[in-house]
Amino acid sequence: MAFLFFLFLSGTCNLSFSQAVNENDSSEKHMVVFTIGDSTMANKKAEVAPETGWCQAFPAFVDQTVEIKNRAVNGRSTKSFIAEGRWKSVLDSLKAGDYVFIQFGHNDQKIQDSTRYAEPFTTYRKNMELFVLGSREKGAIPILFTSIVRRKFENGFLVDTHGDYPVVVRQLAAEMKVSLIDLQLLTTGAVTALGEEATKKIYLYTLPTDKFPKGRADDTHLSFEGANLVAKLVAQQLVLLNNSLAKHIKLKLIQN
Repeated sequence: MAFLFFLFLSGTCNLSFSQAVNENDSSEKHMVVFTIGDSTMANKKAEVAPETGWCQAFPAFVDQTVEIKNRAVNGRSTKSFIAEGRWKSVLDSLKAGDYVFIQFGHNDQKIQDSTRYAEPFTTYRKNMELFVLGSREKGAIPILFTSIVRRKFENGFLVDTHGDYPVVVRQLAAEMKVSLIDLQLLTTGAVTALGEEATKKIYLYTLPTDKFPKGRADDTHLSFEGANLVAKLVAQQLVLLNNSLAKHIKLKLIQN
């Protein structure tokens, strides 16, 4: 399995951030995808480059008739995303036929922060249900995502850091008959295939600069290469789901 992931990865990180932005620039879009979640998805400012959210890279994998409205925000959990009125803003904008990508979990598990913490089987599940039901009430199509894996190795083996949160997402997808893209599983395979040292390339490992004098060794957030990798995984899974968005995926970019 690791060998197969290695072959897949060899053609993954060949897209630049500028491609991800420019190829989605069109005034004749007719399909809209809203993305809600945390910093692993969110758009990043140039000053923190090469940090990139995977939804920031995703537009490169769809044709110009698709508009990506990335509403993911750094540091948000399901609880804070709702409390700050961000979900209401998305909900008010939804139209029938729109898609909603939903990925939370990284910040819901911050038990020390009462403004963000959401217990997985109660508050977190209720909030995720709210996103699904609200989307469907507007005629939009929700897709659930488990969180991307953190780069945490122990004795050479990748270990889980998300606990029950991905379990809840999988259960909810099955019970509510919602399409699921299991990014925890997919990124676990990809990171394992690359190995402990090589995966520094896809996470946020940088040398010292004026802005970051100590450099960065961040095992949660993604580099340009990492964001493109995850976006490509998502595009491949959308094709397999064979929904109305699938026909807008640039197949040449996900086959090489």
